[in-house]
Amino acid sequence: MALLCACACAATLSAQPVLRLSLPQAQQYALQHNYIMMNASLEVQKAEAARWESLASMLPQVTSQFDYNSMLGYEMKFNMAGGSMSIPMNPYGTFSLTASIAFNAQMLVGRWMSNKAMRVSEIQRQQTELSTLLNVKNAYVSILAMEDVVGLLDSSLANMERLEQTTIESVRAGAAEQISADRLSVQVASLRNSIHANRRQLNLLYNSLILMLGAEPDSRIELTTPLDSILNVSHAAMLASTGFDIERNHDYRLLQESERLSHDQVKLAWCSYSPTVSAFFQYSEKTYFGKDEGMNMTPPRVFGFTVSLPLFQSGARLAKVRQAKIAYQENLNSKRQAEEGLMVSYRQLCFDLMSAIETYQNQRSNIEVCKRVFDNTAEKYRYGRASNVEVTNASTDIISAESNYIQAVLSVVSAQLSLEKLLNRD
Repeated sequence: MALLCACACAATLSAQPVLRLSLPQAQQYALQHNYIMMNASLEVQKAEAARWESLASMLPQVTSQFDYNSMLGYEMKFNMAGGSMSIPMNPYGTFSLTASIAFNAQMLVGRWMSNKAMRVSEIQRQQTELSTLLNVKNAYVSILAMEDVVGLLDSSLANMERLEQTTIESVRAGAAEQISADRLSVQVASLRNSIHANRRQLNLLYNSLILMLGAEPDSRIELTTPLDSILNVSHAAMLASTGFDIERNHDYRLLQESERLSHDQVKLAWCSYSPTVSAFFQYSEKTYFGKDEGMNMTPPRVFGFTVSLPLFQSGARLAKVRQAKIAYQENLNSKRQAEEGLMVSYRQLCFDLMSAIETYQNQRSNIEVCKRVFDNTAEKYRYGRASNVEVTNASTDIISAESNYIQAVLSVVSAQLSLEKLLNRD
């Protein structure tokens, strides 16, 4: 039974699609398959369709119509001095073709606003693309860092298990006390639990990456770019000294477009005072289906135009203009506040990145020292020159150093990605 279960698990794993991805490949895969990214692209297409809809409303509109009428044998009778006369009301059909066009200032302003709305959708798509790239990079680096931690813990566990076995043999030979072996056993069990917890966290990170990529839920991912190739501390330090071009920031660009749209709303409100000009041309053809043709009073061609000018609406249009002006002023205030906030954020993110780099460099040195101390203490313990308490302390120190190191790595990556997002760089 156990063999069958093992075979079934192996068959399931072999059936799962395997994605071997470098960091650039993972980012490109997400741009093509991530559902949020797909929706952002669709929003651009929808804005393009709305733009063409506003243009089409300004072009001539042509409609055709056919109708059929029957009086069911009714005849129109006229009584005269010399007698009476009847006119048959034969069935007839009418075909008409009408072309019309209308134009006012509101339609023109609406056309301008549709162009701006399309630019907003495009900026939002670029913003989503940048967020997708940076989120994938963050998940990718987090997985690599967590795998390094698990590898370090596995190495520490192997050393502790060897020390535990040596202590057990010493207890059997009467060269050591049982309490020494018990302490090491507790330390080994604690280390195993820490490894299991980190593996569960690693599995969660892989699942998150699968969702970001838009891959199949049962996909297996293999990451091919090493952590050292991504974690470039010197590049991150240079990023903090490049300066901040606020015009590249997506949030600021959206505020600029929002300001322009708000200004167009003021124009649109003023356009309610403008006239509307419309014209039409109609061609009609009436056909009788009886033997005798009746009276045809339908003109075959008709042309007309209309000019309408709104005169008085009890101040409603003026109130709309005031509302639009107030909304425009609010957008200007929001934009100025955002400018100041983005500059403050830039300075703070630069400070956070440099602090994270310093912490990373310190923790990297610390983990190397703790590893040498642990190896030295373990070697002394084998020859009886160190106690099990010293071994336990050294083991605890290296585990703590590994945890601090991985946290420092993630802090550098997080600070770098936040600054890259602000600067609009991937």
